[in-house]
Amino acid sequence: MAHRGEPPEGPSENTPGGGEDEYRSLVFDESFVRAARLKEFSAQERIADHTPAVRSLPPRRFKAGSRAAVALVLLIALAFGTAVYMGLRHPYQTPVGRKAEVLRSTVVPLAPRDPVPGGTASDLLSRSPAAQFAKGAAGINSPPIRATDNFSDNQVAMALATVKDYLVASSLDPDVLTGHALRPVEMLLDPDQVAQFERSMHRPDDDGQHAPAGWLVRFDPAKVALASPDIRVRGTLSYSEAGADTLEVVSDHTFTYTLRPAASGSQRMGGASLFTVRRELHFRFDREDLRLHRLELRTSYVQAGPQACPSDTTGVLRPLLAGERATSRGPAGTDPYDTGRPTGALCGTLVVSSPSAPAPRGPGAHPAAPSPGSHP
Repeated sequence: MAHRGEPPEGPSENTPGGGEDEYRSLVFDESFVRAARLKEFSAQERIADHTPAVRSLPPRRFKAGSRAAVALVLLIALAFGTAVYMGLRHPYQTPVGRKAEVLRSTVVPLAPRDPVPGGTASDLLSRSPAAQFAKGAAGINSPPIRATDNFSDNQVAMALATVKDYLVASSLDPDVLTGHALRPVEMLLDPDQVAQFERSMHRPDDDGQHAPAGWLVRFDPAKVALASPDIRVRGTLSYSEAGADTLEVVSDHTFTYTLRPAASGSQRMGGASLFTVRRELHFRFDREDLRLHRLELRTSYVQAGPQACPSDTTGVLRPLLAGERATSRGPAGTDPYDTGRPTGALCGTLVVSSPSAPAPRGPGAHPAAPSPGSHP
């Protein structure tokens, strides 16, 4: 009797292994048949057309999901090709790999002719030329901003904003003024100038490159304190191109501080005095500086007084306070026959223009006369 699944006449005699069909495990289901690319012609078709015994079926059509996958692959390839093309032909100018130059600075102390006037901070300011100055950062104003040949108006605005941030940090920050902080200034410098800046702060020298006053305004906290946070400021900012990849900004500002002795305890009434610093700074920006909100300080010219000309202002500014006077208005001597490093002492005489007199307050009132003596 034939087994189930075998032909009625029994298993084939030529089949090895007891006649078991080796292809019986193959199942030609409907999907397999539909997937076949070749199809045998019927006998009638072969007689009528004299065609080969088989013919090719038309290619299978992609389902909707397959078409979406192919489209996605094509879109990814197109996006990648576009990115490569734009990378090779992008419209942006490549930043110039220029190294920042060393800062050159000049610091000129201004010696008073008479003893330094004292008083309250508000009284001193009201009787000085700084009475008309703005307070703090409000005195640092930008000029009209216009695009240059190679820099947009946004880039010019960024340069001016960075310079203002530097002036605020280096001239108005109380922690910087009293020698308790350096980071607000350092973080705005081009990295190529950081080593020079740190050397100037920790190992100052009057060699024209490492004077702290070239970078910032700083007083000795053991001797001087701010009598008032009211710092008066007036000055100008200007900008120009120095090449296709370089923008320059020049700042020229006068800062007026009210100071007092740093001795602990109550201060005597009228113990404040004025100290004035004029800073003319030249800054330079490349495109990388503009992008990273930093700057290069090229030159610094500083006048500060009242100070004594022979005093050492290498590390900090040394103001003369209320009632003090300069022992000598002349600079320290310079020996041209000395074979050591040449030193050219610079010093000026402090002369201050008289402030504008206030308007009369009523009938018969007379303008108040300016206080005698010279004061910053």
